[in-house]
Amino acid sequence: MAQASANVNVMIKAARKAARSLLRDFGEVENLQVSSKGPGDFVSRADTRAEQLIREELTEARPNYGWVGEESAEVKGADPTRRWIVDPLDGTTNFLHGMPHWAISIALEHKGEIVAGVVYDPVKDEMFVAEKGAGAYINDRRLRVSGRKDLLEMIFATGIPFGARTDLPPALREIAAVATVSAGVRRMGSAALDLAYVAAGRVDGFWERGLNAWDLAAGVILVREAGGMTGPLVEGGDPLTGGGVVAGNANVFEPLTKLLRAA
Repeated sequence: MAQASANVNVMIKAARKAARSLLRDFGEVENLQVSSKGPGDFVSRADTRAEQLIREELTEARPNYGWVGEESAEVKGADPTRRWIVDPLDGTTNFLHGMPHWAISIALEHKGEIVAGVVYDPVKDEMFVAEKGAGAYINDRRLRVSGRKDLLEMIFATGIPFGARTDLPPALREIAAVATVSAGVRRMGSAALDLAYVAAGRVDGFWERGLNAWDLAAGVILVREAGGMTGPLVEGGDPLTGGGVVAGNANVFEPLTKLLRAA
């Protein structure tokens, strides 16, 4: 991003600082797989430490802004119109298993609207950046969503509920509905990167239920600034408050949303 704003530069700096810590920790995960205790506690500490580094960097630069992070309580800022929305490690399960597909997600919200976002994949050194009205970029190269029009040529990304979550049946119906009319569905394990990949044209669309604001805030503006569309999975819902999200290029967004809601 040739002419990034001061806020975006702060976000990039914070993401890179946390990335250095996470990459060191990621290098240790494989060694921990064979221990009897396992790497779970270690990864939890890595996650928390990364958030602390990001928070310190952002707060030092913008002390009046509010804060919402996955690993800590929300903080109201002296400036009530602006807040950071941060996921220090999106793709924790991948990280935990030594899979090199995870990211740091930082967004800036102003008066209820996401106005800037950074999604950084440290393993691949891919920095996705977007700012309202300024476009979306990966490592200074402009991003555009795919131009495909035929569903049969498109691939889609999603998440699959696990553990004790009760929304597995509808998620499986949605996957079946999309898989039968497309070139395939991918479950890669990081919603932030899924949205970044929509922005980059690597996948044509993405949807998922039950996400939190920090999972998708930065990714949503990436898609929009790359020429794509985003909206709620549930009619009348709000992606940032748990209403699920649908994202895609302009050709597929409405057909995909309609297909998913009918599933």
